[in-house]
Amino acid sequence: MTAADLNPFTCAAFLIAAFTLAGSCHTTWLATPASRRFAIPLDGGRTIAGRRLFGDNKTVRGFVVMVPATGLAFALLASLLDIVQGGLNGLWPLSPVGYTLLGAWGAVGFMAGELPNSFIKRQLGIPPGAAAQSRFAGPLFLAIDRLDSILGLMLALVVAVPVPWRTWIFVALIGPALHGLFSVALFRLGVKSRPA
Repeated sequence: MTAADLNPFTCAAFLIAAFTLAGSCHTTWLATPASRRFAIPLDGGRTIAGRRLFGDNKTVRGFVVMVPATGLAFALLASLLDIVQGGLNGLWPLSPVGYTLLGAWGAVGFMAGELPNSFIKRQLGIPPGAAAQSRFAGPLFLAIDRLDSILGLMLALVVAVPVPWRTWIFVALIGPALHGLFSVALFRLGVKSRPA
């Protein structure tokens, strides 16, 4: 199977639908008191030159639900499409277990994609959850905040399966808006301090 065997729009729609479903589970989970038990910083408090690697906002609790929820969302959507269409036309020819693993792997990439940006912001002295204050850095980091997890997702996927280049474009155009909506939802639920 090559990227030419896949429908770029179908793949993009599948990814967006699966991550919207998983993101809803993730947002609900982060708003619960139970999730706070997993607010263990990924960097373990480690520093470089006196500054945290990622800060207190990058914790285990995000991975606890997002990874399995995305795996299940991939499997559920693939199964529904297989039943409704009688096949996975235009998508990856994977088994339900294959879709589960691909979704979980994509979620790891999605979550890990935010870490380099967090690292750079901490080293620049930008506190977790705060916006860069300069006229240039503010919009730059806002754009990076919307695209970093999407880039992480797409890079993880391309390691495992072929991904049409047009799928990258569709996801990069639609994904940031959805990411922004989830950010606002987390702000309204009191999970985030600002709706970045």
